[in-house]
Amino acid sequence: MSVTTTSGVRLDKWLWAARFFKTRSLAAEEIHKGRVSVNGTVAKAAREVRIGDTIALRQGNIPKTVQVLGLSHMRGPAPIAQQLYAETPESQQQRQQLAEQRRLAPEPAAAIAQQRQGRPTKRQRRDLDEARSDGWGERWSARWE
Repeated sequence: MSVTTTSGVRLDKWLWAARFFKTRSLAAEEIHKGRVSVNGTVAKAAREVRIGDTIALRQGNIPKTVQVLGLSHMRGPAPIAQQLYAETPESQQQRQQLAEQRRLAPEPAAAIAQQRQGRPTKRQRRDLDEARSDGWGERWSARWE
């Protein structure tokens, strides 16, 4: 993997090389949607990233702010890609707070389980079928007899 220190690299290419996104087209799509900013301004995919720039992005639901430490035109192994950036302490703290909030949040399926007590039993199903067949189906039948 070649780490360049002199010229800039396209933003979408750098995000792909630093392994924030699996493909370069996914990186370009996130940039196009306005979810990536460089030095506080929304950027385009062709923007040149330079060492020292601050990039704010979202990986899924997790916001990250990173400082650019190195540039690369190629995607390489993860340990080398992690040397291209450093996450800011504020970003790490925010990520930990969000993880704690998700951990303490109530289970979404718990509310559904309280409303319904699962599948009906065989007896309840028979009662439902009997209630439905109390002449309703015969009354609204499409057949003329």
